[in-house]
Amino acid sequence: MAELHRTAACLRFSGDDLDPEEVSRILGTQPTKGVKKGGTHATPKGKEIVARTGMWTLSTPDESPSDLDKQVAALFSVLDGDLDACRALAVRFHGNIFAGLFLSGFNEGLSLSPAKMRAIGARGLILDLDIYSGDDIDEDLA
Repeated sequence: MAELHRTAACLRFSGDDLDPEEVSRILGTQPTKGVKKGGTHATPKGKEIVARTGMWTLSTPDESPSDLDKQVAALFSVLDGDLDACRALAVRFHGNIFAGLFLSGFNEGLSLSPAKMRAIGARGLILDLDIYSGDDIDEDLA
């Protein structure tokens, strides 16, 4: 199996009553992007939009070639380590690790170590994967 071209990864929480300042206080770190429902935020292309729900997002740099294990480790390394607090947030809000998987060709793949899978599960998080075909890559998504 060929190595996946590129990965983007972030830790996300979302919910109508989410307050980014509260989530930051609980997790012990500031988000890359945080907004309350009804607040405004910029899209990757710079367009201002009104948030349909509250969001707290912590992103890592893209990895090319992909290294999702490294990205998940980086996300968890800045949290305060309180698994119960993270699980409580994941129950209260939609909590996930989002990974964008960007292929440059046919039949690329990646692996996630058992340790990282346990770390995601221990925090009560879902692993969401979006896969972008090498034929459809829009550099504006990066």
